[in-house]
Amino acid sequence: MDNLPADISLLYVTNPMCAWCYGFTPVVRRLRALWQGRLHVQVLFGELQAHVKEPLQHEQKEQVALSWHRVQERTYLPFDYRFFIQRSFVFNTEPACRAMLCVRLLRPVLTLEVLRAMHSAFFVDNQDLKDPDVLVRLVRLFGIPENLFLTLFESEEIAQQLEDEFAFVDSIGASTYPSTYLNTSEGPQRLSAGYVSLNELEQRMLQLL
Repeated sequence: MDNLPADISLLYVTNPMCAWCYGFTPVVRRLRALWQGRLHVQVLFGELQAHVKEPLQHEQKEQVALSWHRVQERTYLPFDYRFFIQRSFVFNTEPACRAMLCVRLLRPVLTLEVLRAMHSAFFVDNQDLKDPDVLVRLVRLFGIPENLFLTLFESEEIAQQLEDEFAFVDSIGASTYPSTYLNTSEGPQRLSAGYVSLNELEQRMLQLL
């Protein structure tokens, strides 16, 4: 590994309410820990159901539940299936993505940790990540002041910045979540689209370096 670059940049395209991302975030965190000091992870947010206004219908609930089961079988992570008892849940991920963008701007080094906390809040604790009060409680756990967070969260600038990020994610072809890319002099090079194991992700990264 001595002949590898000293500074490696990985793009992690994710979403706080994506079940496979919930399963994959621990993989990214472990990879970063293994390559401590050499691997920089930049978290980007993709437009997964980001502007939905209608509640989940029965067939949609079945599809989501099937996805959760598959993630649980693959990763052994916990899920609270009481989520599906709700009759009028609007699966809109935009507020959670906007909150994570605020976190990335305010406390960039904590982005992956807050993302993990949001995954846990949604999938394990059945909390509604569209609720600003829920989001405030989560970020407060990481020392982010409520007033500072809400001022940024409610600004038009951050909403536009998120839309720009959605557009950039689309432009690099990241239509599957999670996805990872290696930042190179020739632009982002895809490593993975969908869940992969730690060993597979590391091997793909080594092949591109």
